[in-house]
Amino acid sequence: MDFIKLFNSFNIENKSEEEVDIYMSRKEAFRKMGSLTKKVALASLPVAAFTMMPKMAFAKSSDVVGVLKFALALERLEYQFYIQGVNSGIISNAHQNVFISIREHERIHVELLEATIQSLGGSLGDVPSKFDYTAGGVFPSPFGNYQLFLALSQAFEDTGVRAYKGQAPNLIENDDLLKVALQIHAVEARHASQVRRIRGRKGWITDEDYDGIDGFGGTFMMASSAVYAGEKNTKHAGVEVTDVTTVPVMAVREAWDEPLSMEMVLDIVKPFIVS
Repeated sequence: MDFIKLFNSFNIENKSEEEVDIYMSRKEAFRKMGSLTKKVALASLPVAAFTMMPKMAFAKSSDVVGVLKFALALERLEYQFYIQGVNSGIISNAHQNVFISIREHERIHVELLEATIQSLGGSLGDVPSKFDYTAGGVFPSPFGNYQLFLALSQAFEDTGVRAYKGQAPNLIENDDLLKVALQIHAVEARHASQVRRIRGRKGWITDEDYDGIDGFGGTFMMASSAVYAGEKNTKHAGVEVTDVTTVPVMAVREAWDEPLSMEMVLDIVKPFIVS
């Protein structure tokens, strides 16, 4: 099956030039990077397969359909979050169009992944489709408190970026699927950057995120700290980067998004899934 054609059918037809640009592949960006930089970036991706969480039938993460189901669960989580957020009226007028656009991007991702899974003979019945954004009452009124809505949005988007990076090696044998996954990864990164800037933060993960997203108490901070686990890493491709540069340690940490394993991601999102 021509997965690139399928991807384009969801993203190019009847789309504005700006919308098309949003889905620009990172393949060209990697090509433009120097050979050493490219090797370091690719070497920083994990190569080990990760195990599934109980009662979440994503199969082995090395199984392509399993990886796509895992991605679909995350995209459904985000899509429904933004549906409810936009419909709630809690979003400020200044940001309404931003979240409408993000909602539509997530819808496209969901439809694409569903179609791809089915084209590969997979079923959708075992992929979570119902979510509780209070996480069982841990985060009361996520659609009644705009700052909490933004904090959860940032947590979901940052998790998605790291999750796609974590699963990229498991799609390495299928160029078309890998390309599409990296395109979605790029869009998720843009979402994360936009939401972070709305919250008055830098557009990328920084030291202030390592101990959790501020302002919502210890439980939220403990939960959100899992989103940023491992982000203090400064060693890439076997090189301790702080030994070969004079830039501050914080800048080295900020230079890479660390991948999250499937198990780590499912630990993060499991409280939001209604079984």
